[in-house]
Amino acid sequence: MIVKFTLRPDQGDPSGFELGDMRWSGELGKATSVGHVPDQGMMIHLSVVLLLDCLRKLVQGRTTTASFVGAGSSFQLTFRATKAGVGVTSASGRLALLSRTVLAAAVLRAAEELADSTLEALPAPDGVRDDYTAALDEFRSAARPL
Repeated sequence: MIVKFTLRPDQGDPSGFELGDMRWSGELGKATSVGHVPDQGMMIHLSVVLLLDCLRKLVQGRTTTASFVGAGSSFQLTFRATKAGVGVTSASGRLALLSRTVLAAAVLRAAEELADSTLEALPAPDGVRDDYTAALDEFRSAARPL
């Protein structure tokens, strides 16, 4: 599974509410927030926080389903754990069936890449920056025992 979070260019001064996109690519299909009418772009930093929070219990095995909707967007994903693995689906269909470990690693990698490239530019103090950092730390801890 390949997961990518990107910030849209030319939005003015950096803030935690900037728009961005998600791209998900699995062995069964692809889903992206790019190029839809109406636009499915989302407040990317807030959306990643929501995604990490919604997936944390799933990757720990404490729940079997999780639903995500991007902040300010209609882009959505559903995650359902079974004995065979975690199924990832979007409005366009099934994307992948993978282990909790693979899912956690792909999402964590994408979240860390976005953090490395954008968080330092956010003004301090910034509540979204703090929320992102906290959600990332909690997700790392949840994914570690996998």
